[in-house]
Amino acid sequence: MNTSDFAELKMFITGPTLIRKEVREAGALPEFGHRDKENDKRCVPIFKNLKKLAGISSNEYELFLINGSGSTCMEASIRSLVRDDETVLNISVGAFGDLYHNISKNNGKRAELLRFPNGRAVELARVREALEKFKPGVLTVTHNETSTGVLNNVMAVCELAREYGVLSVVDGVSIFGGMDIGLAEAKPAMYCTSTQKCLALPAGFGIGFVSRKALEKAETVSVRGHTTDILRQISKSRSHQALTTPNTTLLNQMAVQLDYIINDEGMEARFARYAKMQGMVEQWVEAQDGYELFAQEGYRSPVMTAVRAPEGVSFGTLKNVLKERMRERGYLFDPGYGKLNQELEAAGERSIFRIGHMGDIMPDMLEDYLEELGEELARL
Repeated sequence: MNTSDFAELKMFITGPTLIRKEVREAGALPEFGHRDKENDKRCVPIFKNLKKLAGISSNEYELFLINGSGSTCMEASIRSLVRDDETVLNISVGAFGDLYHNISKNNGKRAELLRFPNGRAVELARVREALEKFKPGVLTVTHNETSTGVLNNVMAVCELAREYGVLSVVDGVSIFGGMDIGLAEAKPAMYCTSTQKCLALPAGFGIGFVSRKALEKAETVSVRGHTTDILRQISKSRSHQALTTPNTTLLNQMAVQLDYIINDEGMEARFARYAKMQGMVEQWVEAQDGYELFAQEGYRSPVMTAVRAPEGVSFGTLKNVLKERMRERGYLFDPGYGKLNQELEAAGERSIFRIGHMGDIMPDMLEDYLEELGEELARL
């Protein structure tokens, strides 16, 4: 294999994300035994820094690392928290809310879908109606919908769920580490995320923050699986270990990257950087003739932006023409979520593309990208 043929592109997609040189180099650090005291040298600070990023104290939530991805963690929440005799209400504003519904159904759960139009955020009045109609034991909601760039008000959804005695589970895969997620205030039963988005790490772990209420509920669920059993996961994570053999290379990288986020860049500076880049992209979109922001105003993601293309710029043009032209310039362009664009075009609506400004993308890098992307848009 000739690895020199592997292109190194500047990635402005919505994950995986750009990985810093220092994090790449950490991938060459020594392997270690995951049941050995060497594990503590990596995982004690990893767990500590993840809790800092989540804004929680040591006794509010426990966390675990599950081999796989954010979807694996989401599946664990369904397997461990939804009994067979109750309903799970899956609230969706896009493709990844739909994914939670599919996970629920594929695990044999009695699942109801509350779907909002693409590009729109959750409406609390309709959530209340669904809670009264379906009387679920658990609801799921997406914090940051990666397919559309919508940022939901999960704090309000979780508060409403508590009013009805319903456990709330949040998919925070593409926003954790990108803003103050308000976990201590929102108080979901469980919050699921992963490594490859705002943390700017390789994919490989799902990350679950679990409340005491969730652990108590899991005790009442008879069949939770093995790796998807959050009680088993937490039993090992209390010793700063994973339930099953983890990717120790990724743990080395996590230790280095999380230390950088907390102690070098700093959480507040990181969050402010994302907010600044959101403003840069939105201002740029407004200056492009015929292009529009897709997500509902007031509910737009700070770490990614969905842009509606003008008439005549099809998904095929975005994928087969614009993406390849940007590749020639050294960039990996995101032509939008394929299934969503196919649905939009079938309905006679305009396609969207996405701009990822998450992870360790810096404002000067984004400025260069937007300038070159604007030049290519003008050529279409």
